[in-house]
Amino acid sequence: MKTSKGVCVRSFLVAAVCATAFPGAPQAQSYPSKPIEFNVHTAPGGGTDLFARTVTDIMVKQKTFSQPIIVANRPGGGGVIAFNHIKSKRGDPHVVLTMATGSFLTATVRKELDLGLANFTPLVSFAIDPQVIAVATESKFKSMKEMIDTGIRRPNTLIAGITSATGTARLLLYVIERETGAKYKYVSFKSGSEATTSVAGGHTDFTPENLSEMLGLVEGKKLRVLAVTGDKRLPAVPDAPTMKELGYKVVVGTGRGFVMPAGVPPKAHAAMEAAMKRVYDSNEWKEFAKRNNFEDNYLGSAAWGKSLAQQQAEMVKFMEHISQPQNP
Repeated sequence: MKTSKGVCVRSFLVAAVCATAFPGAPQAQSYPSKPIEFNVHTAPGGGTDLFARTVTDIMVKQKTFSQPIIVANRPGGGGVIAFNHIKSKRGDPHVVLTMATGSFLTATVRKELDLGLANFTPLVSFAIDPQVIAVATESKFKSMKEMIDTGIRRPNTLIAGITSATGTARLLLYVIERETGAKYKYVSFKSGSEATTSVAGGHTDFTPENLSEMLGLVEGKKLRVLAVTGDKRLPAVPDAPTMKELGYKVVVGTGRGFVMPAGVPPKAHAAMEAAMKRVYDSNEWKEFAKRNNFEDNYLGSAAWGKSLAQQQAEMVKFMEHISQPQNP
């Protein structure tokens, strides 16, 4: 813990610890003093965007803050554009990053990006958004085993539609390949909704994205879920087995939460964390989470920071793998 020019500097894993308020420092001002910007690293329509807009809509309905709350989509670079934007806003509590843990954590372990966890302040975690493996309804594949067998016998002939080359869906592909010996190619899109639509339209063979991003297509009989990658079956697709049921050690999901820039004033951080807890406790959030089959995973800032650090350590092997070019 150290101070520079009278401003408290907070480490990533400590939520709110600056005990001394310095005269004239930002935390002495009322918060918020300008509109609050919730940043999303994907294009509109995907799971992260839907999560951000749901949370901010509830905050507006609750009249949490006197200032406007806006959602800003900053897609590109596998999330790097948005992550760098947050990094550049050090000390500004009016900027929040809506997180999908896969893309965020893979960026933090890439040394050339200089996006380590110390550049961010943990806020809260809300849930785990489960991943599934889905194909078009008319696909010849009727089971996950058939897809795995094809990936083994004819490697790199099936193409997955995913959001990002460094996101959770890509991580899931890596884990499936590691556990089964199958090999697949992939095409990345600007959002999960685009990736899942590509499968429904026959442009890609399958998608390992979040169920929340394709639920409308599943309910509309455009997509069929072959397997889920959580700990248990999902109410929305009760006939789809877990990968564990099928005998594979594959458990992957997308963490949904928020971080702020490093160095934000403790009082402002505490106010935003409290506002997030009100959203989480609301009936509107509980209904949204149930509708999208989210797994509850609420963590306050200190616990969320520790969790992210632990998950980051697990990303190193994954990053070593995806740094290699796709097989021809």
